[in-house]
Amino acid sequence: MAPPTGGREVISARTQARFALLFCTQPSDSQTIRIFESILAPKLTEFENEIKPMGGAIARATLALYKDVLDEFLPTPAKSHYLFNSRDIAKVVQGIVQCDRSCIDTRDGMLRLWAHECQRAFSDRFLEDSAKDEERFVTLLDKQLKASFDGSSWDIMDESIDSEKGPVFCSFMKEGGEDILPYEEVQGMPKLKHFLEEKLEDYNMEAKLIPMDLVLFDDAIKHICRINRMLRQPRGNMMLVGVGGSGRQSLTRLASFVADINTFTIEITKQYRSIEFHEDLKSLYMTTGCENKVTTFLFNDTQIKVPSFLEDINNILSSGEVPNLFPKEELGEIYDGVRKDAVKAGLDETPKVLWKFFIDRVRANLHVILAMSPIGSGFRTRCRMYPGLVNCTTIDYFHTWPADALQEVAKKFLADINLDEEKHRDAIAKVFAVTHLSVIDASAKMVEELSRYNYVTPTNYLELVKGYLTLLAEKRSELGDQRFKLSNGLQKLEESKEQVEVMSVALEKKKIVVASSQKECEELLVIIVSERRIADEQKKTVEADSERIGKEEKECLAIASDAEADLAVAMPALEKAMLEVDKLDKSSISELKAYNKPPPPVEMTMQCVMTMFGRPTDWANAKKAMGEATFLASIKGFDKNNIKDSIISKVKKFINNPGFTTDAIAKVSVAAGAMCVWCHAIYLYAGVSKEVAPKRARLKNAQSSLAVKQKALKEAQDALAIVVAKVNELNDKYTKSMSERDALKAEAELLEDNLTRAEKLINGLSGEYTRWQASVGGFEKSIKDLVGDSLIASGFLSYAGPFDTVYRDELVGKWIGGVKQSALPFSENFSFSLFLAKPTDVRDWNIQGLPKDNFSTENGVITTRCSRWPLMIDPQGQANKWVREMEGDDLKIIDLKMKDFLRDVENAITYGLPVLLQDVLEELDPSLEPVLSKAIIKVGNRSIIKLGDKELDYSEDFKLYITTKMGNPHYTPEVSTKTTVVNFAVKQQGLEAQLLGTVVHQEEPTLEEQKSELTLRVAAGKRKLVDLEDTILKLLSESTGSLLEDTNLVNTLQASKFTSEEVNQQLKVAEETEIKIDAAREGYRPAAIRSAIAYFILNDMARVDPMYQFSLDTYVGLFNKSIEDSREKSNESQNVKDRVEAINVYHTLQVYKSTCVGLFERHKLLFSLQLCIRIMQRDNKIPQSEFDFFCFGGVVVDRSEQKPNPAGDWINEATWDNLTELEQLGPFNGLCGSIEQSQRDWKAWFMSAAPEKATLPGEWDNKLSELQQMCILRAMRPDRVVFACSIFVGNNLGQEYADPPTFDLGEIYKSSTCKTPLIFILSPGVDPTAQVQQLADAKNVKVEQVALGQGQAPVAVKCIKEALRGGTWAFLANCHLMLSWMPELEKLVESYSAGDNMNPVFRLWLSSSPTPAFPIALLQQGVKMTTEPPRGLRANLNKLYNLISPEKFGECGQQYKYKKLLFALTWFHASLLERRKFKALGFNVPYEFNESDYLICHDLIIVFLDEYPEVTPFEAMRYLISDANYGGRVTDDWDRRLVNCYIAQFMCEDAISIEHYPLSELPEYFIPSDGDLKSYRDYLMTLPASDHPAAFGQHPNADISSQIEDTNDLLTTIIGLAPKVIVEGAETPMQKLSKQVKGMKGGVPPAFNMRDVKHKMSARGDPDALKTVLYQELERYNQLLNRLATQMSDLDKATEGLVIITPALEESMNCILDFKVPPSWHVAFPSAKGLASWLRDLVARIKQMSDWIDKELPKTFWLAGFTYPTGFLTALLQTTARKNGIAIDTLSWEFPVMTQEVEDIQAGAKEGAYVTGMFLEGARWDVNGGGSLTEPAPMELTSPMPVVHFKPTDSKKKAQKNSYACPVYMYPVRTGSRERPSYVITVELKCGTKSSDFWIKRGIALLLSTSI
Repeated sequence: MAPPTGGREVISARTQARFALLFCTQPSDSQTIRIFESILAPKLTEFENEIKPMGGAIARATLALYKDVLDEFLPTPAKSHYLFNSRDIAKVVQGIVQCDRSCIDTRDGMLRLWAHECQRAFSDRFLEDSAKDEERFVTLLDKQLKASFDGSSWDIMDESIDSEKGPVFCSFMKEGGEDILPYEEVQGMPKLKHFLEEKLEDYNMEAKLIPMDLVLFDDAIKHICRINRMLRQPRGNMMLVGVGGSGRQSLTRLASFVADINTFTIEITKQYRSIEFHEDLKSLYMTTGCENKVTTFLFNDTQIKVPSFLEDINNILSSGEVPNLFPKEELGEIYDGVRKDAVKAGLDETPKVLWKFFIDRVRANLHVILAMSPIGSGFRTRCRMYPGLVNCTTIDYFHTWPADALQEVAKKFLADINLDEEKHRDAIAKVFAVTHLSVIDASAKMVEELSRYNYVTPTNYLELVKGYLTLLAEKRSELGDQRFKLSNGLQKLEESKEQVEVMSVALEKKKIVVASSQKECEELLVIIVSERRIADEQKKTVEADSERIGKEEKECLAIASDAEADLAVAMPALEKAMLEVDKLDKSSISELKAYNKPPPPVEMTMQCVMTMFGRPTDWANAKKAMGEATFLASIKGFDKNNIKDSIISKVKKFINNPGFTTDAIAKVSVAAGAMCVWCHAIYLYAGVSKEVAPKRARLKNAQSSLAVKQKALKEAQDALAIVVAKVNELNDKYTKSMSERDALKAEAELLEDNLTRAEKLINGLSGEYTRWQASVGGFEKSIKDLVGDSLIASGFLSYAGPFDTVYRDELVGKWIGGVKQSALPFSENFSFSLFLAKPTDVRDWNIQGLPKDNFSTENGVITTRCSRWPLMIDPQGQANKWVREMEGDDLKIIDLKMKDFLRDVENAITYGLPVLLQDVLEELDPSLEPVLSKAIIKVGNRSIIKLGDKELDYSEDFKLYITTKMGNPHYTPEVSTKTTVVNFAVKQQGLEAQLLGTVVHQEEPTLEEQKSELTLRVAAGKRKLVDLEDTILKLLSESTGSLLEDTNLVNTLQASKFTSEEVNQQLKVAEETEIKIDAAREGYRPAAIRSAIAYFILNDMARVDPMYQFSLDTYVGLFNKSIEDSREKSNESQNVKDRVEAINVYHTLQVYKSTCVGLFERHKLLFSLQLCIRIMQRDNKIPQSEFDFFCFGGVVVDRSEQKPNPAGDWINEATWDNLTELEQLGPFNGLCGSIEQSQRDWKAWFMSAAPEKATLPGEWDNKLSELQQMCILRAMRPDRVVFACSIFVGNNLGQEYADPPTFDLGEIYKSSTCKTPLIFILSPGVDPTAQVQQLADAKNVKVEQVALGQGQAPVAVKCIKEALRGGTWAFLANCHLMLSWMPELEKLVESYSAGDNMNPVFRLWLSSSPTPAFPIALLQQGVKMTTEPPRGLRANLNKLYNLISPEKFGECGQQYKYKKLLFALTWFHASLLERRKFKALGFNVPYEFNESDYLICHDLIIVFLDEYPEVTPFEAMRYLISDANYGGRVTDDWDRRLVNCYIAQFMCEDAISIEHYPLSELPEYFIPSDGDLKSYRDYLMTLPASDHPAAFGQHPNADISSQIEDTNDLLTTIIGLAPKVIVEGAETPMQKLSKQVKGMKGGVPPAFNMRDVKHKMSARGDPDALKTVLYQELERYNQLLNRLATQMSDLDKATEGLVIITPALEESMNCILDFKVPPSWHVAFPSAKGLASWLRDLVARIKQMSDWIDKELPKTFWLAGFTYPTGFLTALLQTTARKNGIAIDTLSWEFPVMTQEVEDIQAGAKEGAYVTGMFLEGARWDVNGGGSLTEPAPMELTSPMPVVHFKPTDSKKKAQKNSYACPVYMYPVRTGSRERPSYVITVELKCGTKSSDFWIKRGIALLLSTSI
C-alpha cells in the first residue's frame, strides 16, 4: 500500500497494531539508473558506435523526466488517472529494447525513439484542456534532450512525420515470414494510412467478422500504432479512455487484426453475472495458457454488470491470477496441457511449477485492453479502487476531436463530391466542425439548465458527414429529376407548337403521294400472278427427286453406324493405352535402355513392340530403336489402320502368353507396363478393324452413288430457287408498295388527328406551362442552395433529436450563422420539416396522431429519416400511438418485460417487419446489442445478424422503434451512439392544438367534424394534384416521339386537366371553409390554453415526487368530462366567451380536486400556487422580476455600499439584505427610507401575529399589488409566506383552491373502473387497510389482502385472478417491498385491462411507499391516493371521527361519559400528531402514532366504562393509554413526560363533569355538549382551519421555525421546477472552493502542544479533576484541529491537482461548497451550525481553553465550549466531594440563577462553577420579575440564559416547589446521535406564574449551542 499522503486514507492505529509494518523505500537514483542502464547497455552494443554508449544517458534522462512529470502533472478529479510510478520508466526502456539496428542507425534516430517511448508511457494519458499538458510535456522532453544528450533538442523531430507532436513507430509495416517484425519509425503517413486501409478492407472481407466503417485520419492511425505497440510487448496491456463512440473498440479490433491476434470479448446477456464471467475467463485462460495462443481481451466499462468483474480484471493485470477461478478438479487438465512445454523448458513437473508456468504463459499471451469512459465519477472511483488499472496498463486517452481533426475527417469524405466552387469544400468542412462543437456546448448548457443529459461522440460526427453526403446526393437527384421533368415537359410543349405549323402543308403533299402509290401497286399485281404459276410446276419435280435421294441417304447412315459400333469396342482400350503412353517420357525410356540384360517381362514387351514395327526383336535393336529421338512419337502416331496380317499373327503369340499382362509387366517396369497396354490395345483394334473393313468398302460405294444424285438434285433446286426468288422479289415489291401506300395514308390520318390533339394539348397545359417555367427557375436556385440546406438538415437530423424547441432554434441559428459566414449558398427561409418531409406525408402523420406543431413534425422527420434506430422520449405516449397508427397491423409491439420478446425481434428481422419496443428504462437489454449496433455480416449475397446464439437473415425492411415513458432519462454515451434519441415530450403548442380539437368536438361537434372531414379532403385533394402532376410529367418524360402522336398522353392530359380543375375548385372552397371554421374554433382557444397550462403543471409534479405520474390520455378524458359536466351547470344561451370561461372555471377546479387526492399535504398548496401563477403569467399579470425576488429573495455579496440598517434591534442582516435588494425594483423605491422614518409602524406590522392580513404602513398597502406585498412579506417575515400564498391563491383563483378537498374513499371509488388500479401512496404511520375493508363492507364486496414480501408473488397473482373471476377486490399492500415483481404486475394489469368481459365490480387496490422504481404505466393508469395524517386539528379530528361508525358510537352503555371521553381521546390523538410540526418544541423524536393506537384506546374506554359504571378508573385508563399504548412507541423520557401531561389534562373527571370542558387556553376548543355522532362532526367543522399554537399549549413563536422551513421547501421546489439560468463567466466550483479554503485556513487555530500544556499546568493549583478534564478536552480538540489542518491542506492541494481525491475528501469538498460542516469534522463535538458560524464557534471554544491554560481557571465557564460537558460536570462533583470528604454519589445539583452579568463576576464559585452561554428555547428568563420563566418576546425563538451557578449540594435536599425540570441539550437536535446523545443534565428552573405542566407543553429546554 502507498503511504497515507496526498489524500489517501490513514489506516487506524488499531488496525496497524495487528500487523507487522515494513516500509519499502524507493531505490535511490543511482540504483535506478544502474538497473536500467544494465538492461540497455547489452542491447545497444549491437548498434552503431555513436549509439552504443547512450544507455546511461537514456536511463538518467528517463528518470529525470519521470521526476519532472511527477512534479508537473498532478491528479485532479478530472485527471484522476495522472498517476505515475517506476513502472513507467520500465515501459520506456522496454519500448527501446524492441528496436533493431537495421531500423535505428543514427544517434538522432535513437533519441526520436526515446522521445516516442516517453510520450507513449507518459503523455498519451493527458487531457486536452486549457492546461495544455501535452505541450508542457514536450517542453520537458526538450529540456531533457538538451540536458542529457549534449545539446540535442526537440529540433531532431524535424525529420519525423510530425515535428510538433513527435514521431510514430510501429512494427507492422514490413510483412513477411519473419517471426519478429522490426520496430521502425514511420517515414510517411500516406504509406501507413494506405497500409491500414488495406488491412481494414481485408478485415471487412473476413467471414464472421462484422465490417467496420472507419475513417483512418491521423489521430486514429496513431491510436492503432499505440495499441499495436502494446500487443507486440509481452504482458502489454492498455486502458483506452474515451466516451462511447470514439473508436476505442473498433481501433482495438483493427490493431489486433493487423497483429494477427484474435480478439475476445464477453457477450453480455440479461442473466450474465460472476459465474458466467468466470466461465469466459476460464476459456480465455485455456486458450492463452494451454493452447499458447496470443489473444486480445477487449473489455469495456458497459460490461461491468457486477463490481467483482473489475476486481478480477485488476487481479489479472496485477498478478495474472484470479482467485479460485479453477476448482481443484479442473487443475489436472491444465497441468496436462502445459506439461510437455514445461518439460521442454527444463522445468520440474510439480503442480506448483506447472501452475506458475501456466500463469506466466497466460500473462505473456493475454493482452487486456480496457475501454473506459471518463463520464461521471465512475472512472475516478475505479482508478482509485483498483490500482492495477493504472499501474499495470499503458493509458491512451481518446480526446474529443478538435476543430482541425473534425475538418480533416470531413475533407476526406468531401473529396469526391462535385461542388460548384472548390472553395466550398473547405467551407463545408469548417461548418461541420462548428456544428459538432456547438452541440457539445448546447449539451453542457442543457445539463446545467434542465438537468437533461445528451452525449455527443465522434460517431455522431461521422453520421453527420455521411448523412450530408447521402442527403446532398438524394436531394440533388430528387430536385434534378423534378427539374428535368419540368424542363422536359416545357421542351415537349415547345416542340409540339413548332410541329403544328408544318402539319397542314405536309398533309396535302401526303394525299398526292398516296394516289400515285395505289396505281403502281395494281400494275405490279398482274406480273406476280404469271411468274408464280411457272414456279409451282418446277417445285413439284424437285420435291419428288428430293424424297427418293433421302431414302438412299438413310441407308448409307445405317452402314456407317454399324461400322462405328464395331470400332467402339476397341476404342476405349486404345484410348486408355494412349493415355498410359502419354505418361512416358525420356526418363521412362532411359530406364528401359539402362538394362544391359533386361528382365524377361521387359524383354518380351520390347519384342512385341519391335514386332509391331516389323523390326528385329533382339535387345540390341530394341535399345537402338529406343535411342531414336522419334521412338515415342512413332508409338503415339502408329498407323493402326494398316497393320499387315503377318505382323498380327506374330503379335498374337505375345498376346496369348499368360505372362504378357499389364499388371505383371508393370510390377517390373512402369514404362514397360505402359507399352504392354499399348500392344494389347493395338492388337485388339487391328482385329476389330479387320472385321469392319468390308463394311467400310460397301459404305464407300454407297456414298459415291449418293453424291452423284445429290449433285443433280442441287442443280434442280438452284434453278427453282431463282424462280422463287423472282416471285418473292415481286411480292416484296408489291408488299412494300402497299405498305408505303398504307403508311402514307395513315400518316395523313395521323396528321389530321395531331391537329385535333394539338389544340387539346396546348390549351390543356397552358397553365402548367407558365407554372413550370417559374418552377424550373426555383429548382435551379434550390439545387444551388442544397450545399447549405443539406448541411443544416444533416446537422439537425444527427444532433437535434434530444433537444427541445428553444435549444433547436439556438442550434439552427448558430449553424445558419456558420453557413453565412462561410459564404455557402442556402435558403433564407430554410425549414427542416419542409426540406425533408413531403407535405402529404406530414398530413398523413397528423391524421395518424402526430401533433400538428412544428416541434412534433421535426420529431416525425427525425424518426423516419435517422440512420440509427429512434429512441423516443415519450412520457405522454404520443409517439407510441403515432407509430402504432403509422405502421398498422404489421407492427410487433414488445417490451423488455416480456419473456419471449427476442422471438418477436427474430421474426421481425427475418421477415422485414416493424417492431415497437416500448417502456424501456435507462438500460437496454444487452441481448439487443447486435440489433442496436446493426452488427450485420455479409456472407455472399446474404446479410446475416447474430442474435444470441442464432444467425438470422437480415431483411432491409426491418424497422425498430424504441419508446420510453421516462420524462428525463439519462442514457449513457453508448446508448446515445447506437440510437437516435428524439425528445417527444409534448409541447404547449402541440397540446393546445389537440385540446382545441377536443373542446370544439364537444361544443361544436358539426364544426369539428367538418374540420376533420375538410382536413382529410384537403389532404386527399392535394395529394391527388401532386399525383396528377407527377403522372403528366411522367408521361411527358416517357414520351419518345412527338407528343401530338401520343393518344394516351393527350387523353390522360385532358382527363387530368378536368380532374385538376375540379380538385382545385374543391380545395379553394375547402380552404375558404377551413379558414371560417378555424376562426370559429379560435373562440374556444382560451379553454385549450388553460387546459394545456394545467396539464404541464401536472407534468412538472413528477419532478417533485416520482409517484406523481399523470397520463395525457387520462387528462384528456378528464377534460372531456369537465366539458360535459360544466354544460349541465351553465346556461344554454351562453355565448362562446362565457362558455369558455365556464369550462375553464369548472375544469381547473376538477383538475385541482382530482389531483389533490394523490398529492401529499405539503404539495397541495404548491400545486394550487403553480396553477395560479402560471395562469396569471399567461395573462401577463405577473412581472417576472417581482416573481424572481419572491422565489430567490435578495442576496448582497458586498455590503460596503449597502445602506446602514436603521433598526438593528428587530431587523437582522438577512432581512435587511432582502429589503435593500427589493428596493431596487421600481415599485419598491423608497421602501428602506419608509422603514427608517416609520419604524414604530413597521415594527408593529412586523411583530403582528398575521402580517399577511395586516395593513402595510403608510401608503404601501394601497400602492402595492398583492404579489408585491407578498415580496415584502418574503423579505421580512418568511414564516408567513405559506399563509400569504394560500390567501393569494384564494383571491386570484378562488377560495376552493386554498382549501384542499377532504379525502373521501367512496367518491374516489365511484370515479374508478374495473380497469383502473387504485393506488395508496403511503406515509409513515398510516394504514389504509381498515378504510378499504370498511368500504368493502359498505358495498357488500369481499376483499382479499396480500401483504407483499419475499415469495409472495404467486400468492398475489392467485389473489388477482380469483378476484377477476369472482368479481371481488384484491388488495396488494406494501408494493415497495417487491419492486422486482412490479414489472410482472404491470404486465398482468395490462393483459386483463385489454379484455372486454371484465366483471365491473372487480377492483385492484395497491399500496406503496414513494419510490422512483414503481412502474410509471401503473401510476398513469391508476387513481393515486395519498394516505397521511391530515394537517391540522380539524382535519385530523374529522378523519378520526369518520373511523367511528354509528353502530360503534352507540355500543357503550355509559353513553354520556363515553362521548365526552371519546372526544377527549380524539383530541389527544390529534394533538400528538399535529404537535410534530413544532419540531424539537413538539417532540424530541417524531413518533408515528397511527389509527390503530386510537382505535385500541377507543375500545379500551368502552371496556372500562362498561366494566366500572359507578366510578371511572381514570388512573388505570391513563396508564394504559399513555404508558402502555401510546407510550409503547415513545422512546424519549421527556416525550413520555409530555404525553402523560396531556393525558392527565384530557382524561379526568372534569372532562366529564364540566360542560364545555376547555382543551386549551383558546376558547374555540372544548368538549362539546352531549349529542349524536353527527352533532360532533358538525362541531368539528366549526373549528378553525388553521391551528393556533396555543391549541397545543405552545407560544405563537413555536410555529416560526417550522413555518420558515415550509416556506423554504415551497420556494425551493418552485425554483427547482424552473429551468436554471446559466451566468457566463461565473466562478467554477473549484474556484469557489479554492477561495473558501484559503479563507478558512487562516482562521483555524493550531493544535495544542500537550507537553507544554501539562508542564505549565503542573505548577498551577487548579483542582486535579478539572485538569484531567482540560487534558481530555485538549486531546479531543487536537484530534479535530489536526484533522482540519490535514483536510484543509489536502483540499487546497486538491483544487490545484496536487493530491488524489478520496471519497472522504470529495464529501468534504461538496459540503464546503454548500456551506455545510463536513461530517468528518464532527469528531470532537456535535453541532447544527452552518460552516461559517461553526468555525467562529470553534475559535471561541479554543480561546476558552487557551485562556484557561495561559491565564487562570475561568471565573465563569462556557459549558458549550466543552466537547463532553458531562465530563466537566462530573469533575465539579469530584472536586466538591474531595474537598468536603464525602462520597460523590451523595451529591446532586442546585441551580441558582445569578442576577449578575458575566463581566460583573469577579471570582469563581467556591463550590461548583458559574456557567454562561446557555440559551432557553421556547421561553425567556424574566430577570426583572423575580427570576423565573416567562413568555418569549414575539419572533424570539431562543433567548440567552443568565449565568447559572451549577452548585453541588446534598442529595437529600428537597426539590423546589413550582419548578420546572428543564433538560439541557448540547445542540438543537435534542435526540443527538447513537454515539453522542445530546442530553447533558436536568436544571430546575422556577416556573413563575405558570405551572410546570404549562412549560412541559411548551417543550422548554436549555441549549448549549444554537444552529445560528
